[in-house]
Amino acid sequence: MRILIMGPPGCGKGTQAERLSRHFGINGVSTGDVFREHVKNLTQLGRDVMAHLDAGDFVPDSLTNRMVRDRLNEDDVRGGFLLDGYPRNTAQLAELDTILAAGGQALDVALQLTADDTELVRRILHRATMTGRSDDTEDVIRHRLELYYRETEPVASAYLERGILVSVDGMGTEDEVFGQLLAALGVLLPSAEPGSGAAAAE
Repeated sequence: MRILIMGPPGCGKGTQAERLSRHFGINGVSTGDVFREHVKNLTQLGRDVMAHLDAGDFVPDSLTNRMVRDRLNEDDVRGGFLLDGYPRNTAQLAELDTILAAGGQALDVALQLTADDTELVRRILHRATMTGRSDDTEDVIRHRLELYYRETEPVASAYLERGILVSVDGMGTEDEVFGQLLAALGVLLPSAEPGSGAAAAE
């Protein structure tokens, strides 16, 4: 099973990605985690990433693509994975297609969490208060939302055209959203129905 999950900042995507990975017994691949691992291990890719982050720039697609390609070629994800945070734009989508095709693979389903902008801003501001993050101001949050809608929504549209996009309302409780994701996956991928195979793990 090869899945990706996308959604705007504050929608609970990371939490649901972790639960789905455990539930189906597949490894999660978070680009944020991959970045941090390379930086921590002082790899050449990690040093290249830090050079851009220190300058306040986005990590270029070329670096992100290289990291994801290396990660998806590792043995522990050959039997399946759940991608979180990639692809963020249509150029990365094309690269993911190339990476998977090289291994005779294809994406099974793309999950999209949706949520109301006002609620997303409220959630992130609350989280910032709890964690003491001063950089999560309302203006910054709304800018990140604009970037998501401009760059990542076209990715969702592309997967919709392919017939593999599943959109789920992310406004409910964590358990409610998780249940909706499982139900949606069960419709699109019969092998993902609760109680079948690895799905019985949770």
